[in-house]
Amino acid sequence: MRFAVLNGRAHLVSPDGRSLVDVNAASNGALPAAANSCFAEWNALREFASSNTHFDIPLDERQLDAPSPDARQVFGIGLNYRSHAEESSMDIPTSPLTFPKFPSSITSPHGDVVLSGPLVDFEAEVVAVISAGGRNITEANAWNHVAGICPGQDISDRGLQFASNPPQFGLGKSRETFSPFGPWLVSPDELANKDALVVSCALNGEEMQRASTDDLIFSIPATIEYLSSIVELYPGDVIFTGTPGGIGATRKPPRFLASGDVLTTTIDGIATITNRIVARAS
Repeated sequence: MRFAVLNGRAHLVSPDGRSLVDVNAASNGALPAAANSCFAEWNALREFASSNTHFDIPLDERQLDAPSPDARQVFGIGLNYRSHAEESSMDIPTSPLTFPKFPSSITSPHGDVVLSGPLVDFEAEVVAVISAGGRNITEANAWNHVAGICPGQDISDRGLQFASNPPQFGLGKSRETFSPFGPWLVSPDELANKDALVVSCALNGEEMQRASTDDLIFSIPATIEYLSSIVELYPGDVIFTGTPGGIGATRKPPRFLASGDVLTTTIDGIATITNRIVARAS
């Protein structure tokens, strides 16, 4: 099942990826119109998806919202690929290095990213969105709490991130437009190998990052178990699961984003998002 959001309303994507159906309208009001309300009724939505064949809205990816546009909580996981920890010359974490990405940073999957200064960096990530939330979710059961996955970018203002000692991650990764993800969620049952997803990003057509999630230090299920052992997870919560090696800050010379750049982020076989980098309006 593929879940998308258009004009704030929940939709399903047709198997051929060419059209949509409005969940609320097609279910005669049995399912909610608001995207984030659907995550709390995910089993009912899946049952509806198994029987619906009437996709009557042409799909234009550029018009889609983020697939969890009103997330209550957005988590980021730092240094979660061995390749990224190594390029950063930092020790392998013994527990997930977690920081908040504030929900006001969420933007559409093909929306513009607005520069905040000269040290804005890219971080391609696999994003997981929670369906059934809760506390103390076990690693063995964690995939049953995932609505779906999609590509995303943890855009990072390195100047703000490292303005203090020790550095703080949350604000530097939460500026306006710094959390694009989408264009749709693909449910775990459609993933051929949930634990070996290949994520990559290219800057102006030049590949910057590529890795498989089997290089994750903490897998998606392990991360969910850890987070839910501390906080309650809610339907629609978003987890940016970490970025692989190849970020701009560690390159020689560094490669930061500039106005006019085009950033594409892909999970093989799932989807691609494209974000144009623009200067902040004066």
